[in-house]
Amino acid sequence: MPTPAPPPGRQGIPAPPGGHALWVDPDELRQVHVSPSASLPVSEEISAGGLVVDDDDVPRAAVIARRNRGGRLEWCLPKGHLEGDETPEEAAVREIREETGIQGTVESHVGTIDYWFTGDDRRVHKVVHHFLLRAVGGILTVEDDPDQEAEAAAWIPLDELESRLAYPNERRIAHAAHEALRGRPTWTHVRSSITTHRASDA
Repeated sequence: MPTPAPPPGRQGIPAPPGGHALWVDPDELRQVHVSPSASLPVSEEISAGGLVVDDDDVPRAAVIARRNRGGRLEWCLPKGHLEGDETPEEAAVREIREETGIQGTVESHVGTIDYWFTGDDRRVHKVVHHFLLRAVGGILTVEDDPDQEAEAAAWIPLDELESRLAYPNERRIAHAAHEALRGRPTWTHVRSSITTHRASDA
């Protein structure tokens, strides 16, 4: 089959085998393509949580298991949104108690995870403050979680925690907390950008 002749004014432009002449309208090249997310409203979210650690000979942290969007169970640090006039420290104590059953007192701030994600109707700047807490009471349970997101809770030795947590940013937080307990306090601030729909707070 012969190749169609190029339209007038577009001479000398090669055509692919069996196709039409390749041509791009110069006016289209001048158009600026704006990402749909650029016009979305922006909101700020602040959460808090962290590691509550017991005083056993082998220090352990209470962590929770949640289902991700794919239905898989993943181990993560307890955390949640600030409520009312709460400070991040107060929210961390409350969220850890609700999601693990363990009452703790704040020892230090060990790190912050700072990221963006895009939802259906907005872009969100999320900041999650993480603290190191000492366990002072309570029984390990997820029965008091008001959102019923935590399906299980467990004490994990700190030496194993980095390999058990599902999210890299939380593993960095766990490392910073472990260093603080060894007398080598560090602080970490993790920034990242998530351009898909919300997958997790980590």
